[in-house]
Amino acid sequence: MECTVPPEIPPQQAPKLLDQVRAKIRFKHYSIRTEQAYTDWIKRFILHFGKKHPREMGAAEIEQFLTHLAVQGQVAASTQNQARCALLFLYREVLAIELPWLDNVEQAKAPKRLPVVLNRDEIQAILSRLTGTHWLVASLLYGTGMRIMECLRLRVHAIDFKRNEILIRDGKGFKDRVTMLPVSLSTALQEHLIKVKELHASDLAQDFGAVYMPNALDRKYPNAAKEWGWQYVFPAAKLSTDPRTNAVRRHHLQEQAVQRAVKQAVRDAGLIKPATPHTFRHSFATHLLEGGYDIRTVQELLGHSDVSTTMIYTHVLNKGGKGVLSPLDNL
Repeated sequence: MECTVPPEIPPQQAPKLLDQVRAKIRFKHYSIRTEQAYTDWIKRFILHFGKKHPREMGAAEIEQFLTHLAVQGQVAASTQNQARCALLFLYREVLAIELPWLDNVEQAKAPKRLPVVLNRDEIQAILSRLTGTHWLVASLLYGTGMRIMECLRLRVHAIDFKRNEILIRDGKGFKDRVTMLPVSLSTALQEHLIKVKELHASDLAQDFGAVYMPNALDRKYPNAAKEWGWQYVFPAAKLSTDPRTNAVRRHHLQEQAVQRAVKQAVRDAGLIKPATPHTFRHSFATHLLEGGYDIRTVQELLGHSDVSTTMIYTHVLNKGGKGVLSPLDNL
């Protein structure tokens, strides 16, 4: 009887560095946009030094790379800080390198600028030049103070028409909050959802209809992804492939589409202010303060952790840094 020698099992290769980065980001439940941004910066960092492994580099290389971005690349401070965060994530979270120099890498100081705010006539001029879904999204941004991605990621069950409330899940900083649903938009939003439900029924009939579920809820509730309540309020026009799972499903409306529509409306209205969808949020806060609402209330509606962030809108009111009216104006 012959003895056969079993074939050698090849050693399992360690995952590539960028795959390790992606795995760590997903483990921490960071958004796919953060994943794309971090991996892009880490790749640029490695290529900048001739594909040298990050373990062989340190503070000097990070500072040199960030300086290169500022001087040669002439990037904004916010862009430079995003690159810094990506590299610190790489060393601390992926490579597990805790060295003193990590805390000594300086952060670029972003200029403190007052937000662009539109008056009510300008708001009306822009909204009157928008139609359909773009009009509804822009109206919600101004009427609720939501950020654009908070609006586009809204699920059907987050809207309470009886209480005129909208529950915003996983806002900036992974915080939940409640804001108002403008009564004037209630009918238009309900009519919009009737069309969305018809689209969802059509997807289900074609063996689609499952939506992305956050925080692995699809494993805990396998059938929830196809339920009406979990669908996006503003779904995309076409099905697309999830870059993480390769699942084909209907994502939410892309922010670029809203940005382009608002930009065109601003141009058509003849406005010279550099207004974007985020300008509606600034205008929401400013107009509430002008209407006499307490700054703490505005802070909660905006989801700011610190009231000092909300205080910037008192500057826009032209009432001084503390929102105080000059006694001279009362004479």
